[in-house]
Amino acid sequence: MTTRRSVAIIGAGLAGTTAGLGFLDAGFDVTIYSDRDRDSLRNKVPPTGVGVLFGKSQDWDAEIIEDLYEVGKTTGMSVRLYGGAGEDRAPVLEYDPDYGYISAAVDLRLRADDRLGRFLDRGGRFEVTTVDLDNLDEIAGAADLTLVATGKGGLSTLFPVDESRTKYREPQRRLLQVTLTGVDHGPDVFAYRSQAGGGHSLYNLDSENGELFVGPFLHKDEGATWSFIVFAKPWGAWAARIDDVHDAVGARRTIAGIFAEFFPEDAPVIEQLEVIESDPVSWLKGAVTPTVRRAVATTSGGHAVAAIGDTAISFDPVAGQGAQNALIQVAELVKAARAHDGEFTADWLAEEFEKHWERRGHAATEVTRLFLGDPDFATHLELSFPAAAVDPNVAQALLGLLSDPNPLLGLRTREDVENFITAVAGEPYDQVLARFAPAGQFSGAAPAPVTV
Repeated sequence: MTTRRSVAIIGAGLAGTTAGLGFLDAGFDVTIYSDRDRDSLRNKVPPTGVGVLFGKSQDWDAEIIEDLYEVGKTTGMSVRLYGGAGEDRAPVLEYDPDYGYISAAVDLRLRADDRLGRFLDRGGRFEVTTVDLDNLDEIAGAADLTLVATGKGGLSTLFPVDESRTKYREPQRRLLQVTLTGVDHGPDVFAYRSQAGGGHSLYNLDSENGELFVGPFLHKDEGATWSFIVFAKPWGAWAARIDDVHDAVGARRTIAGIFAEFFPEDAPVIEQLEVIESDPVSWLKGAVTPTVRRAVATTSGGHAVAAIGDTAISFDPVAGQGAQNALIQVAELVKAARAHDGEFTADWLAEEFEKHWERRGHAATEVTRLFLGDPDFATHLELSFPAAAVDPNVAQALLGLLSDPNPLLGLRTREDVENFITAVAGEPYDQVLARFAPAGQFSGAAPAPVTV
């Protein structure tokens, strides 16, 4: 009789429950450890991000679980950029391409709970206990493979920061997230910005203050809703407003105020939205220092453990890479472990993380830097964003990096970016850019009637 190999997973968020279900279905004996019970995980904590899955990451996720959700799907994004400050603030550019793929924004609490439910139904074990460094050593000593999925906090400090791969030492944005209800996802919503109406997300940029994402969302209880994230530059006017938020009502009020002052064409729709009374933790504020850690560590007793998801790589959510990175890392690790006959040594775990870094992790960190407006990507921003405003193929390719960021790694020089625009647009880049003129006014700036 062959003894099934055992896996211990610390953490029951998206990464932990996905790994639990994946390893269980791959024939392993799996235990998930969490400091919260199932009801608390679903109903007593806020979602740690919007968790949009853009395009290709859904293929990896399908290796673990079928798509259970019809709501929260989008096919593109309406982007608008304002530049300058005060009386000099003015519209600069806009574009509204289809992605060329489908994105899906589902409450991470719902995704994790559905995975945990399947895990339990199929015989997985779920233990509610606090895991510290001492009992982590005991758990790792009893398991063939131990994975840590406690997010950016928790046991992440066990894994040293990889200084060579970590580009920032402090948060680049102050974050405010909230889910609101009261407006449907129909074709008339935001129709003045996009022919797709509620089928496209919105992404508003302000050169002085930051970015604001609005997207159709599937809330765990309320269903079709809208999720918002404010990405406030620490030195801008929005950051101070986030400091004053202490509940969902305050989050809604702050976001409505930002729209009224900075994006008034969208404000009438936003004013129709309301907080979800049944979910007082439907909001979150904070800040993330994007960090890459050495994803393998050794416990006090000498047992190798591996980090997955945000514990290994934490992203600023501005480019939506966190949930996608976790799902891809987990799906590939499950396949590798299933095919591996030997022990899960520190060297094997480190090699698998390096494969993930080359497959997705590196590119995901770089596309996040691009959308943060990092100076290293000044040429990309100078050329590709104006080109996207006049050529829908360039716009689609630019947003395609949210689904597959790897092409960005090949765009290192100005010539690379110029050649990219030429290839995608089908005409010389300089002819594309010659058609660009800063927007004096956004097209269709008058809001459409709101469907409630």
